[in-house]
Amino acid sequence: MTAEEISEEVQDRVPLSRERVLQCAVTIADEAGIAGLTMRSLAQALGVKPMSLYYYVANKGEILDAIIDMVFNEIDPPSSGGDWQREMRRRANAIRKALRRHPWAIGLLESRTSPGPATLRHHDATLGVLRNAGFSVALTAHAYALLDSFIYGFALQEAALPFSGADTASAVAEPIVELFSAGDYPHLVEIAAEHVLKPGYNFGDEFDIGLNVILSALALWLPPAPRANIDGMDPR
Repeated sequence: MTAEEISEEVQDRVPLSRERVLQCAVTIADEAGIAGLTMRSLAQALGVKPMSLYYYVANKGEILDAIIDMVFNEIDPPSSGGDWQREMRRRANAIRKALRRHPWAIGLLESRTSPGPATLRHHDATLGVLRNAGFSVALTAHAYALLDSFIYGFALQEAALPFSGADTASAVAEPIVELFSAGDYPHLVEIAAEHVLKPGYNFGDEFDIGLNVILSALALWLPPAPRANIDGMDPR
């Protein structure tokens, strides 16, 4: 539902609620970005005067805290009962999908000083999976930072690309590559011809490749599993 449709809906004098205000805020941010989300634009979409909003939210900062928490609520936290690599992979893909739905959130997920309950549950669950896997406190912090740097960085790059998938990558890249001189930029021409312009190329596939590299590298930080005691022999 668009912000305009929401505005038309509330013309029937449907009572305001905090939930309605925040859901409308997410819709506006999805359509116009954070810059387009103001108390005035929110009030207009809801068909009310700006002052009416302050009964439900104190200011725009409180709105941002809340809608970021709504984004985290869309992401199932990892389960401590599963394989840590599988759970981190599932989490990474869930975050990427959420950020594709809400690209405005990429730069805000870790910026809030008053995180909501869904945000806190997500972070605590992720830390718990890494700790239960055997990472020390310090290595858990390093692993978490590395994973999120990759996820958020990839999401930012993906959102900025001038094409949206395999169907458009070649159409956008080919005329650009034609401007290159193989003599001046041999490696650009090579990777374009042998990789980017190949049928079926999808930049999104790079996400899985990069994530697998990171997870494999993180596994090297774990202490080796104890050797099994065979026929009563001391494993030492």
